[in-house]
Amino acid sequence: MNKRLQNLNIPVFQTDLLEWYYLNKRDLPWRREKNPYRTWVSEIMLQQTKVDTVIPYFNRFMEKYPTVYDLAQADEQDVLKSWEGLGYYSRARNLQTAVREVVDTYNGEIPNSEKELASLKGVGPYTKGAILSIAFDQPIPAVDGNVLRVFSRILKIEDDVAKQSTKKEIEQYVGEIISHKDPSSFNQAIMDLGAMICTPKKPTCMFCPVMEHCQAFQHGIQEQLPIKKKAKKQKIKQYIVLLIKNDQGEYVIEKRSEQGLLANLWQFPMVPLEEVGLNQIEQWMYDKYGIELQIESDCGNLKHTFSHIIWKMDIKKANTSQKSLNKDSLTFISKEGIVNYPFPVSHQKMMQFL
Repeated sequence: MNKRLQNLNIPVFQTDLLEWYYLNKRDLPWRREKNPYRTWVSEIMLQQTKVDTVIPYFNRFMEKYPTVYDLAQADEQDVLKSWEGLGYYSRARNLQTAVREVVDTYNGEIPNSEKELASLKGVGPYTKGAILSIAFDQPIPAVDGNVLRVFSRILKIEDDVAKQSTKKEIEQYVGEIISHKDPSSFNQAIMDLGAMICTPKKPTCMFCPVMEHCQAFQHGIQEQLPIKKKAKKQKIKQYIVLLIKNDQGEYVIEKRSEQGLLANLWQFPMVPLEEVGLNQIEQWMYDKYGIELQIESDCGNLKHTFSHIIWKMDIKKANTSQKSLNKDSLTFISKEGIVNYPFPVSHQKMMQFL
């Protein structure tokens, strides 16, 4: 046994954790039936997103796409519209790609082997472990930020949890500690413990069912763990965003590229100020999009923060006399019709100015 685990009575730890979970587990819609598809969708939605935010999205999504067949056959734009507001839209596109593979390759049955599941688009080690343990009762670790935090405290791991080597190390420990009798509940118990008690700041240790096993608590350093290096400073990008209206009262909207940030979502045209001067905007729009326009007035400004970048956007109204557009990525749409297109949150906030 690894020396880090020598001080941990694993059977008693499992019992204390599971007994607490059976009495205190959160009532979440994806837990109400053991179904690998529902588990999969919930875990993809929960990446980078809080539980309370996910619940209504999950319920609507499952109502619209109750089986892998429904999601596989859906139009991508409809799927993105269902995801609108959740962010990290590549999750939705990867999920649909993977579900189509499940339908084509595995006759609609989500595979329960590590190798096959891991080969699906967007299924990383955490998602694979969550599906196999929660839906298929296999004793596979599912290590995310919550789990890293809990076990860095339980085992007093003072290495940087942002490092891949530390994550791998903790994953190996969880593999040795996980309950083989009820791996589904074990992994979900750790998730609940991290969300409800072993929180990032000011953990409520006196209510913790495994406090007696926690080496960080015994040394009084639970609030100093986990150790995580600071993320790189986000790059700032400045844009002018144009709400261009024609004489018919229609607005120009643009479909983003199939690759990269916010792929295949719709937006109002954005002018990058690092490339274009304020007095060159009208000419740049004509050169790039073939749109003749006149900037009319300022609407306001918005800031939107991504994990690696910050958009600072000045929004301006503009007019054009054109009735048609000569670029496939552009379309004219009525104010009422805009709601049928999937927009990122940053551009949804601009609807108030239409």
